[in-house]
Amino acid sequence: MRAFGPRSVRFTRRSILGSATAVIAAPALAQECRLGPPPHHKGPTVFMGYDQFELDASYDQDYYEPFGGQVYGRLASSSDTVRARIGAPQRVAYGSTEIEKLDIYRTDRAKAPIFIFIHGGVWIVGSASEAGYAAETFVRAGAHYVVPDFASVKDLGGDLGAMATQVRRAVVWVYKNAASFDGDPDRIYIGGHSSGGHLCGVALVTDREKDFGIPASIVKGGLCISGMYDMTAVRLSWRNSVVKFTDAMADAMSSQRHIDKLYAPVTVAYGSLETPDFQRQGRDFAAAVKAAGKPVQLIEAKNFTHAVMAESLGNPYGPDGQAALAMMKLGPA
Repeated sequence: MRAFGPRSVRFTRRSILGSATAVIAAPALAQECRLGPPPHHKGPTVFMGYDQFELDASYDQDYYEPFGGQVYGRLASSSDTVRARIGAPQRVAYGSTEIEKLDIYRTDRAKAPIFIFIHGGVWIVGSASEAGYAAETFVRAGAHYVVPDFASVKDLGGDLGAMATQVRRAVVWVYKNAASFDGDPDRIYIGGHSSGGHLCGVALVTDREKDFGIPASIVKGGLCISGMYDMTAVRLSWRNSVVKFTDAMADAMSSQRHIDKLYAPVTVAYGSLETPDFQRQGRDFAAAVKAAGKPVQLIEAKNFTHAVMAESLGNPYGPDGQAALAMMKLGPA
């Protein structure tokens, strides 16, 4: 683990490509980090026993996964390799702004199920193109693989709700236009990793009848990977400098608080080497879904880090790739 001195800390965010970097300054701390030498001197508790430094670190994967950037770089190059093998995706607009487009990797099976993947990236970075690495697993198994692009929360003025609305519209577009790429509108599944796992959870609890005039049950299953499902701790962490949280936004963006709107079975997955609060978020969400009497599966992937959890979606025998195919009642090609 890395060590920091007693002055201000800088959190570095890498894009999945590993080239673009967003640097976010955390508040100056008069203490040192216990995650590496020298020892951290405990400050006032801000959430469930965490002091501010510990909570900020628990929402910063770099502290727990120093080589994560290399994994994301590999995912980007793997995406290029996959496209070279199976061909470029169909690129289609689902909304009116330039960013509101999605990539459709088509299988050759008729009226095939559809898996929509929501990429991560701290709600700031990432793209559909960089998430192409998993396409071959789905296409070979007989499913269409769809990845939407959506705006950075920074470009939306910190409005996480506006980002979630774009994702929701992408799902609705797929339902309404499935026949255009020989997809089955009655077999739509969604998944997401990290901040995309959060957006997946929000998409799962969407009131589609009220908001879009379509059946509430169009999504048949969800795979929430390494996500966040209650914004209480997130709002208290450094991420509050990126997202302009209000009480209303924090409530609306907490899928764990809206399980009454959950119509699809959910698989919640996290790695045992992720940050402590990312692990807690997964366990708590799954427990809340179970307590509500709704179908849920919890996967703890032993010795998997945050970035490697994303990578495992592209492996039909990995925890996430296997879970996604099983959800659609498909097997490895």
